[in-house]
Amino acid sequence: MTQPIGPEVDAWPRPLPSREKILGRRVSLEPLRRRHAGELFEAALQADESFAYMSYGPFAQRAEMDGFIAKHCAMPEAAFWAVRPVTTGRASGWLSLMNIEPGNAAIELGNIWFGPELQRTRAATEAMFLLLRHAADDLGYRRLVWKCNALNEASRRAADRLGFTYEGTLRAHMLIKGRERDTAMYSITESEWPSRRDAMLAWLAADNFDEHGNALRGLASFRP
Repeated sequence: MTQPIGPEVDAWPRPLPSREKILGRRVSLEPLRRRHAGELFEAALQADESFAYMSYGPFAQRAEMDGFIAKHCAMPEAAFWAVRPVTTGRASGWLSLMNIEPGNAAIELGNIWFGPELQRTRAATEAMFLLLRHAADDLGYRRLVWKCNALNEASRRAADRLGFTYEGTLRAHMLIKGRERDTAMYSITESEWPSRRDAMLAWLAADNFDEHGNALRGLASFRP
């Protein structure tokens, strides 16, 4: 064949994510269940702005949180985890592996919502790292995806910080809460993952933090 074609890769379909508890040093990820509803509802109180770019929320009543969890805890196309930081012991956020393509070895880290006490913490970074590592190292996915509303600057900064590469913007891609959304697309590929993984591990290490819990170096500084 004279036409240029892509490299040959392992085409064996990757397994689906296991809905099991994942333990880290500062956080535990628990498969989303009905029992998390009360703590997550408390975490979402007075946090309406944090749902500005989500397709759901805010939750004015406990019954609305119950309905959200009932819908998402057993979705066949996505696996959701509740996030429980060790420091508080309270479930205060969630995230998922979604848009799973076993045949293409591609998977998305998405539906990330962290309550105010979890935002911008070591536990939040570790929660995302644990699922990325599960997808890449345990399950063998070659393409890790991050996508967000193109107007969501906080999410775009998070993608950059974790080492995702910006791929472009899908224009007029979705309708969210009756509004048009452009979607910014990011990815980490198989060849990039080892350096991203090592950088996250180095940033999370105890010797990167002072006695007040402040990081001594930024995450990007650990990447080549």
